[in-house]
Amino acid sequence: MAVLEIYKYGAPVLREKAVPVKKVNREIKKLLDDMAQTMYAAKGVGLAANQVGILRRLMVVDVGKGLIQLVNPEETSREGETSAVEGCLSIPQYTGEVVRAKRISVRGFGHNGRRVWVESGGWLARAIQHELDHLDGRLFVDRAVKLTDVTEA
Repeated sequence: MAVLEIYKYGAPVLREKAVPVKKVNREIKKLLDDMAQTMYAAKGVGLAANQVGILRRLMVVDVGKGLIQLVNPEETSREGETSAVEGCLSIPQYTGEVVRAKRISVRGFGHNGRRVWVESGGWLARAIQHELDHLDGRLFVDRAVKLTDVTEA
């Protein structure tokens, strides 16, 4: 496994839409593992493939309840609304208050290539929505109702 470079705000790849993965093969599994290692090394809770310069629909998330690796994730339902402060490994100098769905359901494929469904609320739902935005070329600063420069604190 390897720690990959995390692209920072301003890198064009962060604004591009990722394309679906055709097959979960050895290369995709290694990339998911490298992304997880990168996320943990950076002390993050989520990472999308765009953030490491790869335009594939892949994400890893761990909010403290175990690693979730998703290939071609799609939101299938959402309910409610909640606001909380978010940060991003690609925009480390800012945090922002972002309104997101309170609960979501997502389907995709896991590390083993089998279909998975994730139903979540709380921080897990927020982290998954944040990474889904990345896969569509959208950043949390686009949704933030208030931004805070953490370098001034």
